[in-house]
Amino acid sequence: MRGPHAAVVGAFSLALLALIGCGRQSAPNGAMPPPEVGVVTLAPESVALTTELPGRIDPVRVAQVRARVDGIVWHRNFQEGADVTNGEVLYQIDPAPYKAALDSANANLMQAQQLAQRYKPLVDINAVSKQDYDAAVATAAQAKAAQEIAAVNFSYCTVTAPISGHIGAALVTEGALVSQNAATEMALVTQLDPIYCDFTESSTEVLQLRRELENGTLKTAAPGEAKVTLLLDDGTTYQHPGKLLFSDVTVDPTSGMITLRAEFPNPDHLLLPGMFARGELEQAVDAQAITVPQRGVNVGAGGVASVMVAGADNKVEARVIKIGSAVENKWIVTAGLKTGENVIVEGLQKIQPGMVVKPVPFNPTGDGSSAAPGPAQGN
Repeated sequence: MRGPHAAVVGAFSLALLALIGCGRQSAPNGAMPPPEVGVVTLAPESVALTTELPGRIDPVRVAQVRARVDGIVWHRNFQEGADVTNGEVLYQIDPAPYKAALDSANANLMQAQQLAQRYKPLVDINAVSKQDYDAAVATAAQAKAAQEIAAVNFSYCTVTAPISGHIGAALVTEGALVSQNAATEMALVTQLDPIYCDFTESSTEVLQLRRELENGTLKTAAPGEAKVTLLLDDGTTYQHPGKLLFSDVTVDPTSGMITLRAEFPNPDHLLLPGMFARGELEQAVDAQAITVPQRGVNVGAGGVASVMVAGADNKVEARVIKIGSAVENKWIVTAGLKTGENVIVEGLQKIQPGMVVKPVPFNPTGDGSSAAPGPAQGN
């Protein structure tokens, strides 16, 4: 009995030793394999730098319709709140006195011109003096000027829209007395398409931007080419992009701000004068920007930003960085990182500075295709 039993024990012992040896071969000293992390290798890219600024909607043109003659308003020919076109009749002022003045001026002009015409052949035969003829010609010219003034005043009795746009409330009614001297306001016409939005920006920020453009760090986005996106008060984005027209050349001494004007299409009249909005302006282009996914950046107390970098020998290093503007889901890094470095953006919860990791390219789609583990080791 002792012989077979001893043989079984010996075989079991040999198998146990083989298993221990195999385990030591796959994980020396019992150490765990380095954790796998997703990294992004930094490379320069061209990025449009945007700035979010507060603004107010302003009309392109506003025309105050005022009385240019004295008289009683006969008719109002427009509907309040409607769209009117340039030259459309808005009011009719009693034309009777101005029609009479025009008829009188026409008669005086005809009489003066006839007298000058009769004198012209007579002066050639010395039947009329040259002085009398010159006086007749001058009188005809004066009559012509008086007739033109009378015609203009008569035309002012018909009040028309000076521009195309949206007309507001009627400020006078039929029967009201309007005055040329008081320049009675009768209506207001506002052009709404296109429409302006005036933004304000700190003069300090503008100065820094200009310095970066001058030293070649950034490239300019020319007026008329720089796109502007409008963010409305309800949080939605206005569907029509605008374009930057100009930046003011003066600084408001009370606020230290300058004004930037953008133009937007407004076919549906959704934007109205006086509305507040925020604009995202493309003011410059950084052709060599270093960007990092926001998920890999930790912003701590005091706004201090840091990342984890897989450095030499794949050791984890904590790095304090400076970040600038946000571009989509990335931060623009202004200091602390350089091209070619590997920033850890996935697996941060299982690493500490000084640890050795296994970096693999980060796969933003999350399907695991770029972060698949390597083949199993044999014994």
